Amino acid sequence: MTPLEWSIVALIAGLAGGLAAGRLSRSAAKDARAGSEERDTVARAQPAELGADSGFERLVGALPIGVILVNRDRRVEFANAAAGTTFGFDSSRATSLHAIEAIHNVELEGRIADALGGEASVAPLLLTGAQGQRTYRISVSPLSDQDGNLSRVVIFSDDQTGLVRLDRARKEFLSNVSHELRTPLSSIKLMLETVLEAPEEEARDLFVPQALAQVDRLTSLVGQLLEQARAESGQLKLDLRDVDLEEVARPIAASFEQQAFNKGISLELTALRPVRVEADPDRLAQIFVNLIDNALRHTSGGGRIRVELDARDSDAVLRVRDTGEGIPYRDLPHIFERFYVVDRSRTRGSGGAGLGLAIVKGIVDAHGGSISAESMLGRGTSFTIRLPIMRIKRP
Repeated sequence: MTPLEWSIVALIAGLAGGLAAGRLSRSAAKDARAGSEERDTVARAQPAELGADSGFERLVGALPIGVILVNRDRRVEFANAAAGTTFGFDSSRATSLHAIEAIHNVELEGRIADALGGEASVAPLLLTGAQGQRTYRISVSPLSDQDGNLSRVVIFSDDQTGLVRLDRARKEFLSNVSHELRTPLSSIKLMLETVLEAPEEEARDLFVPQALAQVDRLTSLVGQLLEQARAESGQLKLDLRDVDLEEVARPIAASFEQQAFNKGISLELTALRPVRVEADPDRLAQIFVNLIDNALRHTSGGGRIRVELDARDSDAVLRVRDTGEGIPYRDLPHIFERFYVVDRSRTRGSGGAGLGLAIVKGIVDAHGGSISAESMLGRGTSFTIRLPIMRIKRP
């Protein structure tokens, strides 16, 4: 058990003793009412002791870690609110319930039986409730009375779902980075080996430019990783200025016109209303570059990309719509996660590493804005960004 849990065990032991003492005290108080005035005085003093026990109970009841105390008959003697949330029962009504009635988990009931036999255990447990499937660290430990006899079992439940997700994200990140770096490095190695083995000018002219292109890809990837790391750590530096969105967006859209023309795609920029924001113009440029590039990569010839600038309520609205292939519904909630790609083989061919949208979200968040996406498979995708308005220019 963790040091915190050992401390709580000591507290629970006091609570368990208090519960037992409370029962004995109440029994003694009942007999005392028929006794002498001296005993009646003692009985009147007992509520203060029970109040102290209630203090223990209130303290454990307020813990964020679930705590359940089970006796040798496998009946619940105490359960705090966090335990009720974990296992889906009303903690105020759990007392005297059999453990299986409160917990509804055969595996955990078996671990309670083992604990009553003196065997403690700590293991993860997946539980499905109103909040979906969550992972808990469940610790089941025996408690001994003053004579050293096993009398109770204490169960701790600690929600580890967030830590499990972080660990999974860390492993996926390492796997994805390794994959993204290994591919261009392998290509560079193969091309340079070919040049060395066949030193003719034709081989050099063919493979050296390709190797340089792969080096550029690696440089871009490392730069994107640094940007993403800064955004996630809150260290993304912003040079805030009074910015006209159209002045930022128009030259960027113009820089993609030739690429769009070559693919047979219509690229339009429409400023529905002139709007200014307090923002970093270079970071805004990154947003436009990533979203337009993303739309071009996933829109076929004959398609259309429309960039719109507008103002709604107190927000500036940036919207990039395309008539491309769209995003499957199941993938839509994950597209702003780093390295997440809908179709990795397709994205590999177009040079994407799954970082562009994650970087866009980081920049938008740093400006205090929001980003959302709507898509229909085969019909296209629309990205909408809302940023706080500095002021709207009046014509």
